[in-house]
Amino acid sequence: MQTALVTGGSGDIGAAICLELAKQGLTVHVHANKNRDKAEAVVRQIREQGGKAETIVFDVTDTALTQELLSKLAETTPVDVLVNNAGTFDDGPMAGMEFDVWNSVVSTTLNGFFNVTRPLLMPMIRKRKGRIINISSVSGIMGTRGQTNYAAAKSGLHGATKSLAQELATRNITVNVVAPGIIDGGMAKGKFDPALLKVIVPMQRAGRVEEVSALVGFLASEAASYITGQIISVNGGMA
Repeated sequence: MQTALVTGGSGDIGAAICLELAKQGLTVHVHANKNRDKAEAVVRQIREQGGKAETIVFDVTDTALTQELLSKLAETTPVDVLVNNAGTFDDGPMAGMEFDVWNSVVSTTLNGFFNVTRPLLMPMIRKRKGRIINISSVSGIMGTRGQTNYAAAKSGLHGATKSLAQELATRNITVNVVAPGIIDGGMAKGKFDPALLKVIVPMQRAGRVEEVSALVGFLASEAASYITGQIISVNGGMA
């Protein structure tokens, strides 16, 4: 049986991704940092539906701890599908932004990507098979006012994805980005008035978490074995 690790699996989008991968028959490690209870609830839901899941708790910005923990995990249970979904935001105009605000957002997304992905690469390379799916945002493509830190982190993830995809292509390991737009769940939940959505989203509605998780599920499957280095948007036509 294949194994998946979904960072930020305690959030709305992360939970939907965990459920989708479990439906495909993967054993899912549902990650959390501060929201262990939510991750455990996702694990219970997966098990109630007949799937297999475990909770894993760590701070993706803690380089030493993350790499030690995941190196040990990879020795006993190599990860076949990695979904880097952990992220945070702290919006505000850059003119008044403190470095700590900038750094916390960039560190979670970019350092978190490195800290989680690096210890899992050699086991994937030895198996000559793997899927790495990085969850980004429309902000990383278009930019968003008040989100210079968030947009910088996500667009940086795009460059890292394209480079890593080239490094791993000969090993049958794909690396892609899924970039959601305004999704009715997660960070955007309750932040957008329906009237505003009709103006800024061509499809005139927010997306559903299941529409994001369906794409992740496809990219994790054998059917997507020739797709790598791509940034695929789920945003109702925003960009």
